[in-house]
Amino acid sequence: MDYTSYGPGTLAFIIVAGIGLALFFLLKSMNRQIAKIQPPDDGHENGARVNGGDK
Repeated sequence: MDYTSYGPGTLAFIIVAGIGLALFFLLKSMNRQIAKIQPPDDGHENGARVNGGDK
């Protein structure tokens, strides 16, 4: 066999599949972490108390 008849091979497929699998788990973890983030309290609900209207 000469070298022009060889394709990328099994090793290249395993490497690409491993990168894809790692990307899947990283995105899954990132979504879990983003879901834990609480939005900051902008204080609109407490506006009357801040302005002294509710003493």
